[in-house]
Amino acid sequence: MAGSGMKSLAKDTAIYGLSSILGRVLNWFLMPLHISIFTNTIEYGKVSRIYGLTALFLVLLTYGLETGFFRFMNKKEENADKVYSTSLITIGCTSLLFILFCICFITPISEWLRYTDHREHIMIMAIVVALDAFMTIPFAYLRQQKRPKRFAALKLAFIFFNIFFNLFFLVFCPWIKEAYPDFILNKFYHQDIGIGYIFLANLISTLAVLILLIPTTMKGLKIDFDKSLLGRLLKYSFPLLMLGLAGVISQTVAQLVYPYIFDSVAEADRQLGIYSACVKFSVIISMFIQAFRYAYEPFFFGKNKDGKDNTKSYADAMKYFIIFVLLIFLVVMFYIDIIQYIMHKIGRNYAIGLDVLPYAMMGEIFFGIYFNLSVWYKLTDKTKYGAYFSILGCIIQVVMNIVLVPVYGYIASAWATFACNLIIAAISYFIGQKYFPIKYDLKNIFLYFILATVFYIAAMYPQIDNELLRMGYRTLFLIAFAAIVIKKDLPLSEIPLINRYFKKNK
Repeated sequence: MAGSGMKSLAKDTAIYGLSSILGRVLNWFLMPLHISIFTNTIEYGKVSRIYGLTALFLVLLTYGLETGFFRFMNKKEENADKVYSTSLITIGCTSLLFILFCICFITPISEWLRYTDHREHIMIMAIVVALDAFMTIPFAYLRQQKRPKRFAALKLAFIFFNIFFNLFFLVFCPWIKEAYPDFILNKFYHQDIGIGYIFLANLISTLAVLILLIPTTMKGLKIDFDKSLLGRLLKYSFPLLMLGLAGVISQTVAQLVYPYIFDSVAEADRQLGIYSACVKFSVIISMFIQAFRYAYEPFFFGKNKDGKDNTKSYADAMKYFIIFVLLIFLVVMFYIDIIQYIMHKIGRNYAIGLDVLPYAMMGEIFFGIYFNLSVWYKLTDKTKYGAYFSILGCIIQVVMNIVLVPVYGYIASAWATFACNLIIAAISYFIGQKYFPIKYDLKNIFLYFILATVFYIAAMYPQIDNELLRMGYRTLFLIAFAAIVIKKDLPLSEIPLINRYFKKNK
């Protein structure tokens, strides 16, 4: 299948992936909890809107410095301790200034965001996003030091804290209030706070992880701020801010524009609540992409440091990435009946939006491809191209949402994400071949896309009333796709356990 580089990448992806998958799965269960408690889709729309803004400001407050950190930590001529210290101090200062700015101007900010009923929600999440931005560099340091287990443990700790406090505020406290009206806890719990407890749980969990993170990543830190180094870091990283914005807009464009394209903010939140709940089911692909990203950035920067031609490794990574995300896509769509059953049980008012799922997942897939392709401008220090692609993607997303959503509703947001990521991935590929040629296995990549499309249509088109027969019929296509992949690119003899078995019994 691949050389030692691919095995190392696969190992780190597995560790990051396990934490990412487990974390995302556990965190995903908050969505059923929230929509079962807040049956009014408007309330969940508000939650989604605040988290969309949080994601946007997290990108703004890190301004691409995470990738710049990896790039400069792997430069022989740079002092690693100085890179870490300068990056940490810079983001710490900007995060603190952001909190102070929000405190001073919370009223105009809430009016601008069309979220005036509960300004405290904005303030709580402003603190959360500032803390998250600050922790970006210590977490990057763990990845740089090849400590995926510690990284994974801290990420999972946040998930567990967040789930615990969500259950505490939304389930345990209401039960105590009803079962034991005179209990002292009831003096501090106010049911009318509602979705505000979701944000409060997030804040408490973030503070807890910060406390756990500091001893690990601050030990031995030398406070050494270098203005010249900061200038070089920002010159490299700032264009990546545009890249980050493209990514976050791909995820949150609906949350950002809906309040301004509907006549009523309530209608915007209603449609947003439905769309956000249903698109959550694309989490399986997005969490794989995230796990791959955590492992891939240190991998390709480290490979580039040895001075050898590693383009074959980058091409292999792309092909296997596409194989696995297409397999995930087929699994989710072939068993969508299970998802429909779950949604009708926990949130009937939200289930009508599941038709967004195939478009949302394909949008995620092409964003993952775009991330793979970004290796060319990151390694050639032509990060300005990332900014160009990002600006184009932002324009496509925003225009399509503004024009199509008022006509077709929330499904147009999924169309926009798909179209945007497909276009910028294609453009990045063609320009990248000029500056940093990589011989991607286009023949097999296109073959797998064609196979996945044909199998999807053939499996989903027939109307089979019996649920077991329907899923059994679709499973045959899934097995066929997996068999073709194994025969062509994943021979069983390359799987370590099976390989050892054959050698032992040879």
